[in-house]
Amino acid sequence: MAPSIVKRYIIAFGKYKFAGFAVFALAVGVSGLMGLEEPPPPSYNASGVMSLNQEPVTVSQTGPNIQEQGKQALNREFLLDDQVVEQVAEQVGVHPRQIRSAQLRTPGSDGPQLYTISFVDATPERAKQVVQLLMESSVEKSRMLNTSRLDVLIAALNERIPEVESDLREAEENLLQFDRIDGAALILGRDGVLVGNIRGAQNRQDELQRQIEETTTQMQSLEARLGLTVDEAYTSSALSRDPIVNNLRGQIHQIESQQALLSQTLREDHPQVVELRRQLAGLERLLENRAQEVIGGDGIGQPLYDSRRVRTQSSLDPTRQEMANQLVGLQTQREMLLQNLVQSERLENELLAEYQNLPNLELERERLSQIVAIHKSLFNQLQARLIDAESARTETVSNLSIAQEPQVQEIREEAANIFILVLIGGGAGLAAGAVLIFGLSALEGRFYTMEEVRGALQERDLTVLGTIPHVDRFDTLDEDPFPVLLSPHSPYLDYYERLRSNLQRIEGKPPRIVLVTSPAAQEGKSFTAYNLAIAAARAGKRTLLVEADVRSHSQAESLKIALDPARLTDPLKHYHSLNQNAHLVPDVPNLYVASSPGPQRNAPAVIESSELRQLLMQARARFDFVVVDSPALSECNDTLALEPFTDGLLIVARPGVTRGGLLNEYAEMLEEAEDRVRVLGSVVNGAEVPVEIPYDESEEPAVEERLGYEAALYDQYLGHPEAEHPESPAQTRTPS
Repeated sequence: MAPSIVKRYIIAFGKYKFAGFAVFALAVGVSGLMGLEEPPPPSYNASGVMSLNQEPVTVSQTGPNIQEQGKQALNREFLLDDQVVEQVAEQVGVHPRQIRSAQLRTPGSDGPQLYTISFVDATPERAKQVVQLLMESSVEKSRMLNTSRLDVLIAALNERIPEVESDLREAEENLLQFDRIDGAALILGRDGVLVGNIRGAQNRQDELQRQIEETTTQMQSLEARLGLTVDEAYTSSALSRDPIVNNLRGQIHQIESQQALLSQTLREDHPQVVELRRQLAGLERLLENRAQEVIGGDGIGQPLYDSRRVRTQSSLDPTRQEMANQLVGLQTQREMLLQNLVQSERLENELLAEYQNLPNLELERERLSQIVAIHKSLFNQLQARLIDAESARTETVSNLSIAQEPQVQEIREEAANIFILVLIGGGAGLAAGAVLIFGLSALEGRFYTMEEVRGALQERDLTVLGTIPHVDRFDTLDEDPFPVLLSPHSPYLDYYERLRSNLQRIEGKPPRIVLVTSPAAQEGKSFTAYNLAIAAARAGKRTLLVEADVRSHSQAESLKIALDPARLTDPLKHYHSLNQNAHLVPDVPNLYVASSPGPQRNAPAVIESSELRQLLMQARARFDFVVVDSPALSECNDTLALEPFTDGLLIVARPGVTRGGLLNEYAEMLEEAEDRVRVLGSVVNGAEVPVEIPYDESEEPAVEERLGYEAALYDQYLGHPEAEHPESPAQTRTPS
């Protein structure tokens, strides 16, 4: 079996072969006219050769690198850029577009390092001049490229060196500042002076500790001998040396003596005794105030402010007073020693901290020294690069040099071989014609092969329940009229029997009333409905075929059924009674036909009438299987109006007739209404399926006549223009 695309092309070729032949003839004619043209006048090809220069002897290191980089840029885009083309075009006086046609052949990786420039022109002088100018421009561009790269490098170095120098000066200043501040500590640490200072401070502390202990021992001895603390000794010494305190103490002693004498002779309330007590109280207050002034307000002598205690403490003899002064002096000496000890400890801590920080200072100085070394090294490198680049600029040359001056060669084109041109044009015409045929068939939007129709139906979830083959045509005809399965020996009967069986195996309740329709006309829906009903009747089922297409003529006469003329004027009465409308087919047992009263102008009134609904209800009760032939979905909505009174739709599609857009439209509509409309499946009609024709020598003429007549009627029914109205063999056969 041929592939689907081959079948499609064969069918499309049969329809659009004249357009393909026209394209083929046009291509052959154009190629023939091209072969008859005169050859063009001669042209002149000038070509020159440039070679890569050897690396020059240079002192600098930058020069060879620049020369090597310049080799990488030697291509057509660089050597023959727009600026060069415009300059050369202006010098020779031609359009730049003509100069752009010049060819530059660069050397390969293994061959000689040669660059060839060629240019074709109508005059040899101009061709040679263009090549010469292009080579000179290429040599100069190569030199300018190397020089410009060195200029860019020098400019970048001159811009970079001041920044690096500034960073170097800053790093040196940071190192110098560090040496000024922390350098002395590092020197002392390195010479061991800092360690000696720490040891001296520690020895000083030991000496002070010893002196403090000796002073403390002497103070304790004096305190034991005096019976006074340091503070009390200080107070007693101060009071004993004050003359006012001594004077007040004497006056108090004198008054107390008078009180003692008078108390022997006078009472306590005697005015003289009272006056003495008053004077005594005043002197005691004066003594207390003076003691506070002498001792000071720091609270050391606060417990001595009582007059009796002041008098007792201020009455030291010279020996005790000297001991008290000595105790106070030792106290002062001890405090000075303690202060010196604290200062020595603080100095030791500072020296220890400085000693412990020596490693950090060393690391910091080393870091600053490294920064200075890095900046200095970078500065020196940039200075060396700058000197090297300036030296290389004086040594820079071009990478190219002219190895061979332009040479001119004449070019003459021979006349084209008309035979070869016609062959090429014929091949191109065949290809263009094939493409045109495919394009026209694609624009038509039809499915041309069985595989395309089946794939489109399955893609839209329309289960393919049967594939009906195309009816082959024969040369002889039988006397039996339409349809094809009227003969019990028809080889196509098995295909419709498979369709009927698949309908009975549908999931759920098997349908009893099947509504047959199609997306458009001429897809074989009525043909399928008739033959499906015949196949069911041949299987022993009591079958009714209802012609519900009231917009078209009835086909019931093809089954040898006489039609009532009154059905055209009173269609509702025609559908009123199943007993009157259902007619038994003479040649097919168990098959009844309810013919159509069409064509009717007011078809919706008939379709939506209660008579037709009642007829379908009676048919469901009295028949095993009912086939309803309805109009195409694109013609009207009669099919959708009839569907609620049936068990579902059976959609018929045919290769060469079914359009993809129309099938998509009604498939989407039925899918959206799937809760209200039941689609049983689909049928592929007129498929390219081989059919085995039974061979029997005794029945061969009759079978061939019958099959040929069936094919002719089928083509006539589907509206093929090439199908003639066949005559019955009974009319053409010569009586025996």
